Amino acid sequence: MQDLSGNAYIVTGASKGFGRAISAALLAAGAQVGMIARNAETLRQAVEELGGERLLGLAADVFDSEQIAAAFAQIKAGFGRLDGLVNNAGLAHPSSVEHLRREQVLQQVNTNYLGVVFCCQAVIPLLRGTDNPRIVNISSASAWHLDEMAHLSIYASSKAAVERFSRDLALELQPDGIGVTCIRPGAAVTGFAANWDMEKFTAAVQSWQRSGPHMNIGMTVQEVAETVLHCLRQPRHVAVDLLEVRPKQLVDKLKIQ
Repeated sequence: MQDLSGNAYIVTGASKGFGRAISAALLAAGAQVGMIARNAETLRQAVEELGGERLLGLAADVFDSEQIAAAFAQIKAGFGRLDGLVNNAGLAHPSSVEHLRREQVLQQVNTNYLGVVFCCQAVIPLLRGTDNPRIVNISSASAWHLDEMAHLSIYASSKAAVERFSRDLALELQPDGIGVTCIRPGAAVTGFAANWDMEKFTAAVQSWQRSGPHMNIGMTVQEVAETVLHCLRQPRHVAVDLLEVRPKQLVDKLKIQ
């Protein structure tokens, strides 16, 4: 397994949840981390809490290809190298399909899928010539498992698109030696639903509870972060194509309020 000390990675959606945990795990492994997030204040707080000279935070919207290209170039220039990208930025708006608002559909597709495309386009030329370059795209178990949260049709389908995109990207980048991995995490406590519309969230939970009596819980953001590091540590001639990690502690859904 490869030593990540001194390597430099970019993490999007890095100010909270999986992204913050991935950034912290990379720092603990001795890597340099460029943290990207849309909310400048939340990002500033995360950078201050994690601290250290091996950390650089830049506010940018993954859907804005010009912002992303400039931020990625600045991170590589600041660290003097770039070894990989973790496309983690994502958001969801719970709603039945009938009542989805146009702006909610567009925001999810633009961030969750097109943001991944634009970030990959920006990073590919910056990774060529690196010793063991990697791109890790974060999907979701919602893309394939019907026992995940209900009323997330656009979120789930945008993540399924990321998985299909990752397959083609891996084939295209094989001649360049750039490894591409897609990770499909299940539920973990991330604060992901903090800003959801409560009425629509309640309806989603009620629908989800009717889909089956049990769910799996117990996974932490740190465990997902370690899964990402496992993929980044693979030797140059090896790539984890698709890896699913889900909690396995079974509980009664009716006890989850």
